Amino acid sequence: MTPDLIFFFILAFVAVVAAIAMLFTRNSIYAALFLILNFSMIAVFYLVLEAPFIAMAQITVYAGAIMVLFLFVIMLLGGQQSQSRGAMRWQLPMAIFLGLVLLVELAFLVITKGSSLPGFGQSPAGFGTPEQIGDYLFNQYLLPFEITSVLLLAAMVGAIVLTLREKKK
Repeated sequence: MTPDLIFFFILAFVAVVAAIAMLFTRNSIYAALFLILNFSMIAVFYLVLEAPFIAMAQITVYAGAIMVLFLFVIMLLGGQQSQSRGAMRWQLPMAIFLGLVLLVELAFLVITKGSSLPGFGQSPAGFGTPEQIGDYLFNQYLLPFEITSVLLLAAMVGAIVLTLREKKK
């Protein structure tokens, strides 16, 4: 076994354990913290795959901004403990059934198409670097980038206007 493979298995183990702990914990704050750990492990996977821009975007957007928002809502609503599971008893059998279907499908694909799966090619030098992404964003994709920024600005202004109207009523 190579050191890269051992490192991958350690990262994968931590990511899977964090995801399972997130699903089975009863405290929603702990679940959010386990989700942050899982997002961080995914960012490390991106770094191993030599995609530093996506790794930093993963940390900044998901493990940073989105999880701060989740924790803020959890604290604001006071939902630290999850509710009883009696309301939807059909979810656990359905989840087990769909998980088994997924495992059977995965086994079928590996057995029948395992030898014809495409290999990983070597990326060209500088592929996916922040400089290259910035060059594409501000040269080749400038118009879609600016349209997206205007749409996000309009959504923020709309949310502020709706919030102010609700406060006045």
